[in-house]
Amino acid sequence: MTVEGFNTLEVELQRLKSEERPRIIQAIAEARAHGDLSENAEYHAAKEAQGLNEARVADLEDRLGRAEVIDTSKLSGDTVKFGATVTLIDEDTDEKVKYKIVGDMEASVKDGKISISSPIARALIGKSKGETAEVTTPRGARSYEVVKIEWK
Repeated sequence: MTVEGFNTLEVELQRLKSEERPRIIQAIAEARAHGDLSENAEYHAAKEAQGLNEARVADLEDRLGRAEVIDTSKLSGDTVKFGATVTLIDEDTDEKVKYKIVGDMEASVKDGKISISSPIARALIGKSKGETAEVTTPRGARSYEVVKIEWK
């Protein structure tokens, strides 16, 4: 996991603990004040929200506790590996795309971050500028040429 990804998860964990948890506790208290809990939809909804929040907190604490954090700003090299930002050209469509290879928890294609375990990243690992990577996708085989490898 990158330092940025670790920090993002830490911020989410703090928000869940310091903002969501008290808000849900308040909602449960208000719902309890309405009386009969067996037919109180607000109470049951608040208890469900509490369960979901606590499950997410436990999941984040577990992942952060086991995370192997790598400072990508200290990485360099001429081949694609974890932490690299890679500019590619789809050889079939000539479309240019740019991806940063990150850990599974921080992957977001819309943000240009792909998981190290994704088919594209696995095909790119070890490639140098000018080399072609063959990727099997749900839409069939694709060929990408590595145009640029950056370390940011």
